[in-house]
Amino acid sequence: MTEPMVEINDLHLSLVGGAGTVNILRGIDLQVARGETISIVGPSGAGKTTLLMALSGLESPSAGQVHVAGRDLTALGEDQLARFRRQHVGIVFQSFHLVPTMTALENVALPLEFAGRRDAREAARAALEKTGLAARLAHFPGELSGGEQQRVALARAFVNQPSLLLADEPTGNLDRETGDKVMDLLFDLQQKQGTTLVLVTHDASLADRCHRLIRMMDGRLAAPGEQAT
Repeated sequence: MTEPMVEINDLHLSLVGGAGTVNILRGIDLQVARGETISIVGPSGAGKTTLLMALSGLESPSAGQVHVAGRDLTALGEDQLARFRRQHVGIVFQSFHLVPTMTALENVALPLEFAGRRDAREAARAALEKTGLAARLAHFPGELSGGEQQRVALARAFVNQPSLLLADEPTGNLDRETGDKVMDLLFDLQQKQGTTLVLVTHDASLADRCHRLIRMMDGRLAAPGEQAT
């Protein structure tokens, strides 16, 4: 049997603040096969984004285990997690998260340069060409439309050919037509590279494009019949 890309066992994540302890994730069990696409839906505050952060190693669980690409993320230190993300994980956010003082080419090349890739610029150029931005390489984020900025973010996420792509409301700041085009591109790149996709979205039409839909409520996976919108 092929090892799953993602395996989460009894995942809990709590944060301590001035108001006391807040239990954000409360016993998540989940497996995602290699190459599978899943959508995660649920109301605001359900823990969807926190789950993505745990899958990327950007948030540390309070209890439980998170395995991605055969590695136990809970056993890795910060430097090891950073290397793991560079090698295996791509992330696309709602708010693009581009460096405003860098061109499109520089933004996409940046993670490759951190990884010590000598061909960073060439690989970044090829990635941007795949997203239809060959004529925008030297443009800064402020000179690009929202859709173009998200395509730069997609190129950056896919440039290292990640085994896992995490997408958090990737069309949230885009109009419907632009968002549809961006998602067509995302699914096209995902299919060509065989990337496992975990997509958080409020858009039912996007959720339905994935192989499987998962609902979250109150920090846990919703049981069949429970309503989460």
